[in-house]
Formats: sequence, C-alpha cells, structure tokens
Amino acid sequence: MSDDYDLVVLGAGSGGVAASRRAAAHGARVLIIEASRVGGTCVIRGCVPKKLMMYAAGYAQAFDEARSYGWTGTAPSFEMHRWADAKAAEIDRLEAIYRKMLADSGVELAHGRARLLGEGRVAIGSRTVRAERILIATGGVPAHDALPGLAAAMTSNDVLDMRALPASLLVVGGGYIAVEFAAILAGLGAKVTLAFRDTLPLRGFDIDLRQRLAQALAGRGIDLAAGVAPTTLSHGADGYTLHRADGSTLQASAALNATGRRPNTTELGLEVAGVQLDGRGAIAVDADSGTSAPGVWAIGDVTQRVNLTPVAIAEGRAFADTEFGRRPTRLDHRTVASAVFTDPPIATVGLSEADAAKRGPVDIFESEFRPMKTAFAGSAVRTYMKLVVDGLNDRVLGVHMIGADAPEIVQSLAVALTCGATKRDFDRTVAVHPTAAEEFVLMREPARRVAGASAQPQ
Repeated sequence: MSDDYDLVVLGAGSGGVAASRRAAAHGARVLIIEASRVGGTCVIRGCVPKKLMMYAAGYAQAFDEARSYGWTGTAPSFEMHRWADAKAAEIDRLEAIYRKMLADSGVELAHGRARLLGEGRVAIGSRTVRAERILIATGGVPAHDALPGLAAAMTSNDVLDMRALPASLLVVGGGYIAVEFAAILAGLGAKVTLAFRDTLPLRGFDIDLRQRLAQALAGRGIDLAAGVAPTTLSHGADGYTLHRADGSTLQASAALNATGRRPNTTELGLEVAGVQLDGRGAIAVDADSGTSAPGVWAIGDVTQRVNLTPVAIAEGRAFADTEFGRRPTRLDHRTVASAVFTDPPIATVGLSEADAAKRGPVDIFESEFRPMKTAFAGSAVRTYMKLVVDGLNDRVLGVHMIGADAPEIVQSLAVALTCGATKRDFDRTVAVHPTAAEEFVLMREPARRVAGASAQPQ
C-alpha cells in the first residue's frame, strides 16, 4: 500500500467526510484519519442524539395537550434506559452509513491519532504518510477551564449517554448547549437550575429572542440563576454545589458543564508544521481556509468561524472544489441560519436589530401571538417573529423567531435572505392559511424605526 496521497484529512466528522468525498469525486487519492468513531461530534455525540432527546422530551407536552383534544388513557412515563438503547442503535446505524459512504467514494480510512510532521508528512502511530495537501477537520471539544471544579461535572457528551434521569440538574452556562439541555432535561422530568453570569441567556442573539427565551424557560419550571458569576463547583456525597461571586450557592444531584467548547488542536503537531493559532486558540485561516503553513488547510469548529455542522460541510466542499475541481469556491458566512432547540425552539438568520442598526436606520416588524394548537389546549405559550429591514433600501437584513417549528420556517426564509429579498417581496407573497409561518408575510406596519445611536446593547 502506497503512503503517498493527494489529500490527507485529519478528522472524520461531517466536514472532513464531506471534503474527502468531494475531493475523491474530483479524482484525488484521499486518506482520512480518525481517532474515534466516524461521524464526528454532530452524528455521534452532538446534533443528532441531542435532537432525538429533544423529541423524547417533547412527548410530555404532547401527551398533556392530547387531553384537551379529546384523548384519554393512562398517563405514560419516561424510561431513560430505553431511550438510551434506541439512541445507541440509531447512532450505530448512522456511523455504518458514514463508513459506507467513504468506502463507496474510494476514500481510505485509517484509525489512530494523527500528528503533523511538516513538509507534507503526517504520522499515524508508527506509520508515516505524505500528501501534497493536508486538511485539518478535528472539530472542538468541551472546555473545562471556565472555573475550578468543572472537570467533575458532566459534559454534553456524558448527558447524551445517560441511562438514568437525575432528580435535579445544575446547568452551568448560558449558551446554546446550556439552554438546550436545560429545556430537554426539564421536559423529561428533572428539576433544572440554569446558572450563568449574564442577565439573559444566549449572548449574541437578538435581544428580543433572549428576553422571550428567559420567560419561556422560567415558564417551563426552570430556575434561572442569572446575573451572578459562578466561581467554583464542588462535588461531594450530596451532589454538586456551585459557589457564586455574591456568596450564594446552588445545589443539585447532578451538574452539567455547558460553558463552551474549544478547538481540538491538542497534540496535532501544529507548531512543527508551522500552523499558527489565533487569539482564541483556533487555527487561523484565510477566506479559502488556508493556514499559515503551505499545503495545510483547516475547516469547521477547529477554526471557530461559524461553529455549525452545515458550515463545516460547506467549507470542506468549497476547499475540495477549489483545490481539486478547478472551480474556485468560497463560503459566504454572513447569511448562515442557525437554530437553538430549546422549548420553544429559536431560529435566526442574518443580523440582529442591534447589529443592523450599527450600519444605519432599520425598520423593525414584529408579530406575537398564541399558536392555535397550544392555545386550544389552554397554554399561555407564545410565538414571536421579527423582521429587521434596512431603512434605506428595504432589504430584509434579519429574520428571527421563537416558537414551534421556528427552525423549519427560518430555514426556508434563509433562501430569501441569501437572494437579497426586500420587505416588498415579503408583502407580495400570498400567505398559506392557517399557519404560523404566514405571519412573516403579513407584517404590514413597522413596530418601530431604530437609528444607529439608539440600538439596544446585547
């Protein structure tokens, strides 16, 4: 077996697999190296099992609502171990599909830890391979350095492997991982406390979404311990205790470290190869994903540009098309849609109100209502939708929503933003009735106009 390749990829997650298969389709001889399971964070220990757990939690509310629609019967109960077994079988199935896709594409798979040796060489244990091009797609891993004692807490990886539901859970953090698992575990029946230093969760998202998410989480019975910085986490026979800057403490039988993730760059030999990191510890790259080292590129979460699976896939394909397909391609990171699978879910694409107002005047269109399905069941849960529109040229700059089906709705509207849709385009679109999504094309009068100086901080 030859040890010379056109491309060697470090990491068989979604981005690495996509880049490998596309490069092979262009005729390249490709080797992909993976130290763990094929599929990466998203498939094995992230997006996919998390959403399966979210679906499980959603049935509690569905069963409760069913009574208002005439259904009767014995109240069901949730068994975590049964979900865990079904989840494990599904992840095994998906990993097998990923392996088959690589094999069918002619990509060679090697198991082991890779280390760059410089000059196009990569070590895999005692084996050394060479390639004209090397692509780093090693993703990210949970960070433990936000405060002392976090190493004793579960990470998102551990939560997805639980076989028993904790009676109480302390979630440390206020980002998307924190709010997602807080909502999911509360939906499954755990008593959840969400502790973070900011006044609202999801820093960086539009302020109106953040405010309404806080209200929704509290409405689901989650205790929001906000506005006080955590200092240390201790673990004893009675569970976990979070000590906070004001002297207060929070306790629970289990704890989840959701303070963020860091680029997975440990022991890759980056210094030897001349690959530089940026100030956040991520691999520094240019617009074409090129690093400081000739012949070395990087994509996905290891670069900390936009840490989303579809972005890593698109970056990988753009790299392969540019380097092997003679079709120079760059990914535009400015109009990437994202979703947060809380209860209710959030979805957003484009600029927040505050960010848009920094560029000039903006018109804000809003709609807030009780969805038909849950209102019929007597629920007070509300849906909120928002359009951020350029006050000078009428172009829609941002779409934001919190409510049922938000990710599905905003995914479709992301196409409109990518195409440069204006508010007039939304206005002349005929609504589909009765739907929640129709509200996005029925907002006729702006709720307010915001100038740059009056933009709300986030």
